[in-house]
This record gives sequence, structure tokens and C-alpha cells, in this order.
Amino acid sequence: MSELVTGEAVVLGLRPARLPSRGLAVAVDVAVAWVTYIGISLILVSATSSMDSAAVAAVSVAAFVLVQVGIPIVIETLSGGRSLGKVICGLRVVREDGGPIRFRHALVRGAMGAIEIVMTMGVVAAIASLVSARGRRLGDVFAGTLVIRERMPVADAAGVALPPPPPWLVAELGALDLSRVPDGWWLTVRQYLARIGQLDPQVGGAMAGRLVEDLRGFTGVPGPAGVHPAAYLAAVVGERQGRESQRAFGASVSASSVAGPTGGGVGVGRGCCRWAAWRRW
Repeated sequence: MSELVTGEAVVLGLRPARLPSRGLAVAVDVAVAWVTYIGISLILVSATSSMDSAAVAAVSVAAFVLVQVGIPIVIETLSGGRSLGKVICGLRVVREDGGPIRFRHALVRGAMGAIEIVMTMGVVAAIASLVSARGRRLGDVFAGTLVIRERMPVADAAGVALPPPPPWLVAELGALDLSRVPDGWWLTVRQYLARIGQLDPQVGGAMAGRLVEDLRGFTGVPGPAGVHPAAYLAAVVGERQGRESQRAFGASVSASSVAGPTGGGVGVGRGCCRWAAWRRW
């Protein structure tokens, strides 16, 4: 576990991806890139048949750079650090402070990847990942990024379910505008909920209060009275997951139906406090 501290003084417990999972993700990405390049090359053969050899060579090099470097940079930028291989392996590229990456981060990673992955067949990247304490390749070092595991094994993800939010809170969450909430805030809350059982109750309660105030700044809606901030955060995360599921799969899922491993409530990460702990705060 890699401990990082955000600007809000929230300690994040990120799980860096190690060489086996990263290697599998890279293998998938490289395979897809080569298949795409071969397909484009076959099209270019017929399209450039009337051109001289120098022009054909220039077009081939441009196509190679576009497929192997340009397209991966665009995909990582638009997807927030998730290529096809990373999606399959449950990985994501984030900044060292836990926030989402931007174009400049993807650009540096892509440029260095052309050297340490494509040109050296991944040898340099593998050596760098083995030497690094957090499994970072040179592109991550220069870009200031980190590849983390998003999906945890079932044994790691199991936790204690919180009671479902009351009906009136579910209705309020359904009308809450979450479009202006940045990805970095969601990542912070997710990591906070996963580690809440390791925090002192008073410290954890204060962190939850600050996160709720941050959410108020994004949405303009204060946290509800009578509901502990940590429980409110878990309900908001459940509401967002429900909306994402509805957009992705067309299924209507509310915050009250995002059940944890023990059923009947909003599940957070392993080690979360039981409901009695919320009451002590």
C-alpha cells in the first residue's frame, strides 16, 4: 500500500500495480496497436501504390507513430488513464497525488513508452518497474504518475455494509447535480471510505466533514442534518455508481440498492467501521 497525502490532507491508500498485471495490460495494448497498424498498412499499400518509395516510407513512419504513440496518448487522456489493457486488468493511471491525469501526463508517458516499450520490446520498462518501489516505469517517473489497481480481489474488497439511506435522502440524492464534481474528489472519497476503519473516529469524522464541505462547493447543496458525513459520502458514492451503471448498461440503480458484501446497504472497503462507530462520532 502506498500512502499519499492530497491537498485536503486526506491520506490515500493506493495499491500500485505490479509488473505482472502491468505487463499483461501492456501486452494487450501492444497487440491491439500492432493489429491496428497492420490493418492501416494494408490500406496504405493500395492507397500509395502510385507514390514513390520515399513518400511511401514517410507515410508508413507517420502511420506507425500515430498508432503506437499518438492514439495511446489520446485514449489515456480521454479515458482518464485507462487503456483497453488497463480496463481488462483493472488498472488506471493517476497522478502521484491520486488525481486524474491530463494530456501532459499522457504525452510524457506515451513519448517515453515509445522508447522503453516499443523500441526495446519492453525490456527497459520491465527493469524500471522491478527496481521501482511502486512499480513505476521511466514514463511514470518523468510524468509524475502512478499506475494503480482499481479492482480489488474479493477477499480485499469485502467490507461491512452500512444501513441503506432513508427514503427522503435517496430522493434528495436523485436530484443532486454531480456533473461539476471532479474525478479527483471521487478518488479521494473512495480511498477515504476504504481506509476509514484504520482512522481514529474523531479524525475520520473531521475528514468526512471536510469532504462534505468540498462537495457542497461543487453542488451548492449542504450535507443533510441528522446524517453522519461519512454515511452521506457513502450514499453519494452509491448514487454516482447507480448513475454510471444506468448510463453504461441501461439499468436503473439507486443509492439504496448498491449493496455491500453483507447485503442490505452501501458497501465500503474492507476495514470500515460498523454503524456503532458512526454513532460514537
